[in-house]
Amino acid sequence: MDRWFDDPVLGKLPPREAATKLREVGENAAADRLEESETVRSFETKGIGGRNRWPFQDKPWQHTSHAFGYLAHAAPGSELLPIRAIGNIPADAGLRDGRVKIALSRLRAASYPGSGMHRVLLHVSAQNQARGKAEDVHFNTTYRIWDGDQAGVQGYPLFVGLCVGGEGLSLKCRTINVSNDQDEAFLDFLESDTFKAGLKLATTAQPVIAPFSEMALGLAKMVAKRHRNVAVQDFDLGLDFGADPMGGRLAEGAYLAVQIPESLRPIWNWDEWAYHPNLAQVVKRADHQQTIPYNYLVFSVSRYEGS
Repeated sequence: MDRWFDDPVLGKLPPREAATKLREVGENAAADRLEESETVRSFETKGIGGRNRWPFQDKPWQHTSHAFGYLAHAAPGSELLPIRAIGNIPADAGLRDGRVKIALSRLRAASYPGSGMHRVLLHVSAQNQARGKAEDVHFNTTYRIWDGDQAGVQGYPLFVGLCVGGEGLSLKCRTINVSNDQDEAFLDFLESDTFKAGLKLATTAQPVIAPFSEMALGLAKMVAKRHRNVAVQDFDLGLDFGADPMGGRLAEGAYLAVQIPESLRPIWNWDEWAYHPNLAQVVKRADHQQTIPYNYLVFSVSRYEGS
């Protein structure tokens, strides 16, 4: 089985396929604009140039680039907490060959395709560097989120006791907007107590992990391909102990993954944003009432203290 998804997220689909997906979830106006634009004709006649040239740039779900930020652990207080680029922080060498807990702290749907309440399936993958064997681990969780709101989640465990290798760890994430009624019924299963404790890992390879992970990935792939379901956010983040300023460092703290327009990627500046402890929100430094206007998720990394 392939280790990741075959189908692109919405922002990477060819124009007519994107328009079809948009109509499935009720985004008819956006589909009309896309089909009537030169983007479709250019893509179909030349085979190039149309994939990322949307006739509009005002929908957070259409972007494919990401900005990654880091928020360090801090003592309680009311002062704004700085967010830094993940390549501009010191790595925590104490995590090398250790174990960590990865938890979901935020999932914000600034705008997902469709309207009203969204059912979002989050699929995450990492590599557990257990003694004797490195194993890919996969986990699914699901949330109900109103458009423009964030999920009611804070510190939700994803991987508990994940073994970090000597080179660090990598994390892959994909969000899928689920509108298929049959799949929504299936997702109720993922809200059971069995899954709320996260995927617990050991220092040695566990025979049950491989089939569980294959099942989790297979189910997410199946849901992603179904009618009226559309993948929105997808990223692959590597965190290591090196010094490459264009890489990402591994440390205890919170990591933000913000789905931004490609045009903003060269100029995105984390100095303009901060975490406001009293509001429990990431806000603009110059205006604390302004939050990030894009889809994003935040996951935390902490040292695992269990046996």
